[in-house]
Amino acid sequence: MEPTKTEAQPTSIAELRPKMRLEGVVRKVELYGAFVDIGLERDGLIHISQLSDKPVSRVADVVREGQKVTVWVTQVDPRQGRVALTLVKPPDVEWKNLEEGQTYTGRVVRVERYGLFVDIGAERPGLLHVREMGKFNRPDMYRVGDEIEVRILQLDRRKKRIDLALAEAEMPPEEREEPLPSPIELAFRRAMEEARRQGKALPISADKGRGRHPAEQDEILSPTPRQIR
Repeated sequence: MEPTKTEAQPTSIAELRPKMRLEGVVRKVELYGAFVDIGLERDGLIHISQLSDKPVSRVADVVREGQKVTVWVTQVDPRQGRVALTLVKPPDVEWKNLEEGQTYTGRVVRVERYGLFVDIGAERPGLLHVREMGKFNRPDMYRVGDEIEVRILQLDRRKKRIDLALAEAEMPPEEREEPLPSPIELAFRRAMEEARRQGKALPISADKGRGRHPAEQDEILSPTPRQIR
């Protein structure tokens, strides 16, 4: 959700508020930052530290005079006529507003063998560890861009770390589409399990298992959904 709006163009510095989005033109470039004409009585300043979410060594590497830019207000001092700006879009959710137990619909931004990194609109993605995915502990069942319902399990405000858990109602995409096994398949699985316990030869289905190695048969009949490749 867009945290700021540009529909109502402010007419004075007194109308500016933090996180307000503005359009402007770079008027002057200095070593410490860039001055931007935002259509008010005073220009705003983008400090060099606010030009990017990555370190910047030279202001001229990012902006140039005459360039049109989209900026967000970070601080306003109407009495002194000072406006601090940033080129970095503010997070939709502030750290101060995050609480353990809150639920969010997030977007998977990274998949690792130990879990998923999920963007819930905060400054940093949270980690949904594999141990907090319940019975659906299969990170490989998700892809970058998937939406997922998560709950904040723990917050470390000093390290700005968010630990997540899978919301109770959430199910992985592949699991939602997995059809229920037929009675014949269930009976065949039980027969295979019984044969394993007794050390007998594994039964092979005439229509599904002819000519297959037992390991391949296990993969086909395993109740665990096959990995997506």
